[in-house]
Amino acid sequence: MELKIKKLREGAHIPKRATAGSAGMDLYACIPEAVTLAPGQLRVIPTGIAIELPDASCAAFLYARSGLGVKHGICLANGVGVIDSDYRGEICVGLCNVSDKPYLIAPEERVAQMVIAPVLLPEIVESDALSGTERGAGGFGSTGKS
Repeated sequence: MELKIKKLREGAHIPKRATAGSAGMDLYACIPEAVTLAPGQLRVIPTGIAIELPDASCAAFLYARSGLGVKHGICLANGVGVIDSDYRGEICVGLCNVSDKPYLIAPEERVAQMVIAPVLLPEIVESDALSGTERGAGGFGSTGKS
């Protein structure tokens, strides 16, 4: 299986895994100069790359880097970014600062991680009834605290 990656601009970095066991590949900010992300601010950070996934049975998912999230409150604005198999445009990362301190994003800084994962593509069927389960329609907290 291949993941084709195209650099779209000068200064772009090909994503890479930090270790052989890493699920995610680091994505790098492709910005000409440092950008300050103020508390509560949202910002789109370009990576300077586009990808070609092997086929429609997989997608790329963008996640926050744990160090940025836990230590600095920098996370993805939409929780998880989804890159569909037919998208060929630049991958950009929507970041938000949920801390009370400004954060400086430097050029070439690792700003997110990308995981390639399988996607199920079931046929959509409208139905008047669904099968029953022990849980049923119980929602948030319905299965207990522990």
